[in-house]
Amino acid sequence: MAGKRMLGMGLCALLAAGPALAAQPTEAQVRALMQVMNVPGQFAVMNSQMASMMSQQLPCVPNAYWANYIDKAGQEQLLTAMIPAYQHHFTAEEVEGLIKFYKSPLGQKLVAQMPATMAEAAQSGQEWGRQRTSDMFSDLQKQGKLDAQGRCPGTTGAQAQ
Repeated sequence: MAGKRMLGMGLCALLAAGPALAAQPTEAQVRALMQVMNVPGQFAVMNSQMASMMSQQLPCVPNAYWANYIDKAGQEQLLTAMIPAYQHHFTAEEVEGLIKFYKSPLGQKLVAQMPATMAEAAQSGQEWGRQRTSDMFSDLQKQGKLDAQGRCPGTTGAQAQ
């Protein structure tokens, strides 16, 4: 009787820990997911953004120097560095489901439309942020907490920076 009870308690513990015991995706599964999600293609956008930022920060360096900020070796290093995050947050079964989705027509449309969608969403977010900041500054000025230049009253330009 005690043996059956121990077996039953063990089974209950095993069932309760089910998600914790789920198989972690392999590196190959995560790489396959990244491929169908076009993660390497997104690196080109990141490369362009980084090159632009670095050119602005270091105008003495020719723009062409930064053109390969994320080169082939960098892409591989970045992919490899990202794999553990996917392994931490998704099971092997979930990764297979995601691969199936991203291979579907809707998944491929998502991959194709995501850069433009995110760019438009980011633009909307920036516009909202500018308006929200302006509204909040106006409110603070009306309350006397900021002067007409948007600084705390009693501070000079050197102190405010």
